[in-house]
Formats: sequence, C-alpha cells, structure tokens
Amino acid sequence: MSSITAPDNEATDGADSVDVDATTKTDDAPEETDEDAYTFDDLSVVMGTYNEAEAIGTVLDDIERVTDGRAEVVCVDGSSDRTPEIAREHGATVIEQEPQGYGVAVREAVLTPDRPVVVTTDCDDTYPMDRLPDFLDAINDGADVVSGDRLYHGAAAMPAFNRLGNKAFAALASLLMGERVHDTTTGMRAYRREVVQDIGWTENTGLSAELLIRPLMRGYDVREEPIEYADRLGETKLDPIEGGAAIAKSIVTVCLEERLRRF
Repeated sequence: MSSITAPDNEATDGADSVDVDATTKTDDAPEETDEDAYTFDDLSVVMGTYNEAEAIGTVLDDIERVTDGRAEVVCVDGSSDRTPEIAREHGATVIEQEPQGYGVAVREAVLTPDRPVVVTTDCDDTYPMDRLPDFLDAINDGADVVSGDRLYHGAAAMPAFNRLGNKAFAALASLLMGERVHDTTTGMRAYRREVVQDIGWTENTGLSAELLIRPLMRGYDVREEPIEYADRLGETKLDPIEGGAAIAKSIVTVCLEERLRRF
C-alpha cells in the first residue's frame, strides 16, 4: 500500500489536511508473528559524518542507551577532525571516504549494513534516538519506510529560513507526486533493507528527498512519524541557498523520472 499515514489527531481543515487516494499494493507475504518481529539485533543505524566531533559521541551514546548496545552503527566519514576516532571508540564501524557530499556518504551508509532494518540519522544531535523503538514498531506493523516529520511539532529549533524552505520542498513534492507529504528532507528514517537495495539512488544533496519520493511513488508503505527536532551541536555544513536549489531540483527530477517510469 502506498500511503503517508498522518497521526489521528492531525487537523482536518486547511491545505495540510489534503490527502490523495492511496494506491494499493498487493503483498502475498505472510503476516509477521511476535516471533518474527524485528528487534534491535536486526537494526543498523547509519549516518554520514563530516567534522562532527562535538556531537558524535552524544549521538552514539544515545543509540547505545536506547538499543542496549544491540544496534549496529555505521558511519561513512570524510572528516578532518576527531570524528572517526570518537566513533570507533564508541564501537561504530567507520568507513572512511573522501568528502563528496551528503548523498554520496549516506548512500554508502545505507547500502553497507546487512541487517534487515536500516535507520538513517544525522550526527549533529538534532534527532531523537529515543524514538528508535517507535520506528521499529512501525516497521513491524508493516511499514516499508518510516519517515520522521520534524515540522509537525513546529521545529522551533530550526532556523526560520530553513523551516520555510522545508515546507516549500514538501509542498513541491506533494504537488508533483499527487500525494501529501509533510517533510521531504528529514534525516531520520527507517527502511526495510530490501527497499534501499532494490531502488537505484542517484541524488547527492537531494538524497533525503529521493529516499522518500521513490519508495512512495513505487507503491511501498510509507508512513510519516512526528518527531521533535533539537538544536544542533556544531556548525551546519549546508549552504541554505545553494543547497536549497539543489534539493528543489532533485525533487523535480526524481518525481518526473518516477512518473515516466510508469509508462
């Protein structure tokens, strides 16, 4: 089933309440039992890291605490500071890579693990690792992709210009897809491993949007989960103007490619 599932208490008036009819995807797979349910032993948390020595230790401590140290952590790193050393000290697998942009690092990160559930996050301590159990529960409930919606609660910690831009990206993607989405560029998502393996990923700066748009337009069960968004530790690496233009271009490109793919 292709769907963006909103919380039960979401407002029903205004533009944000518009939903497009979902496309049903038949699935002959047997229903999972409790014995079949994924646990933290089946989970990989992955991220691209670049000069995040100030925050990376906190993020990895949170992952270890929440998952009792059972989740695998993979960092694809192009740093010139101590980020990779700190990550290794916390037990993460570090893949060193020449800096080539956000998408190149994250694509490597999501395709590296062999565990059946992959969660992406950023390494700047903006995303709530305490929500990992909820994301895993949604996957066990049948979701193929669970996407953290930072804007649902207002994202007060996000700069106003970035918040406006993210709302514009979501509106653009919704218009082009014919399916309402609320946050196309969030860095926190959970995926069934076969989803990230089966789809060819092409974007760099706009990879976050692509990781949502392609599964949704191909009929996977995609759900948005409201999350809190915190102040980042360290300096942002993305230029909001140049990066924003690249993301908008990626959204248009990916949506058009997926529409053409249907013919």
